[in-house]
Amino acid sequence: MSLQLHRSRIVPSIDRRTVLGSLGLSLIPSGVAYAANPALPGWYADPEIRIFGDRYWIYPTHSADGPAPATPSRFTPWQAHERASPKIWSPFLRQTFLDAFSSPDLVSWTRHPRVLDVKDVSWAAYAMWAPSAIEQDGRYFLFFGANDIKTDRQRGGIGVAVSDRPEGPFLDAIGKPLIGSIVNGAQPIDQMAFRDDDGTCYLYYGGWKHCNVVRLSRDLTSLAPFADGKTYKAITPSPDYVEGPFMLKRRGIYYLMWSEGEWTGPLYSVAYATGPSPLGPFTPHGRILEQDARVARGAGHHSAICIPGTDDWYIVYHRRPLSETDGNHRQVAIEQMHFRKDGSIIPVVLTDAGVAPRRLPLAARPLSGV
Repeated sequence: MSLQLHRSRIVPSIDRRTVLGSLGLSLIPSGVAYAANPALPGWYADPEIRIFGDRYWIYPTHSADGPAPATPSRFTPWQAHERASPKIWSPFLRQTFLDAFSSPDLVSWTRHPRVLDVKDVSWAAYAMWAPSAIEQDGRYFLFFGANDIKTDRQRGGIGVAVSDRPEGPFLDAIGKPLIGSIVNGAQPIDQMAFRDDDGTCYLYYGGWKHCNVVRLSRDLTSLAPFADGKTYKAITPSPDYVEGPFMLKRRGIYYLMWSEGEWTGPLYSVAYATGPSPLGPFTPHGRILEQDARVARGAGHHSAICIPGTDDWYIVYHRRPLSETDGNHRQVAIEQMHFRKDGSIIPVVLTDAGVAPRRLPLAARPLSGV
């Protein structure tokens, strides 16, 4: 796998106070790798972590610009027209691309800028959110939300892009949204691709306090009906569910996780439920990640991975520094995640220290779905 260094930059060591104080990539000094939180410099949110080959990959939302504004994307006349609506919250207009980060050890991260840009998605104009990546038959698929649609009259929803490499560039795979309407009350955002042990791939998604699951076709570019003929299944696991579903499987048990609370507020958090199948039924078990007034607020919208060949788990999530009140000023953090003997998840402890370096074993292969 080539990293194409002309498209990437190494994120070297920096004291955490410098990161919090400046958030300017140009101000990062050289040095050895570090393991502090925030794990990535800059304002990023909704991180999804994956293992591809011998590297970890994080695909986040670009939450806000740093001191130096990001280079504007190029827009078609239709995209420019869509962006002119006065109903769009201005920060969403800056979210027109997605970066990715890769690491050999969870500590030293390489930034891969603009792995996907609206210039390569004709129907997307703003609010490009919550990417989810998965490999299939040697190609890489990136599911993403765009345009923050509020009604079926708007064009937008969940799209799918494809690349031959995890660092992109990704290009729109089908020329239209994969899911472009509001079904079962679920806004089409916050998608997560999950592969089960039998090779079946599912897409979990949904905002507005509703969660759906769909089955993906073999080539991941269309939806396949379930055995009962339905295409969408409502699986909202709790009245407190808000958004950000994430599925993992451990020892035959399916863990459906999600975010609760208002995303710009301090009470944003993560809860989970368990079930016997990827479709449930799911039994809620409460919250496992929430703010710590000594460390950070608004901890939520997470993902998780297991180190292949072990039962060692890590959770990646975003949170807001105690000094910040802007809801878009979110940062990516990494912690260890532990299970009790009965399979329940021990509440995660927020830290400034982060995690120690952890290289992947030789010939690493991710477990199903993570």
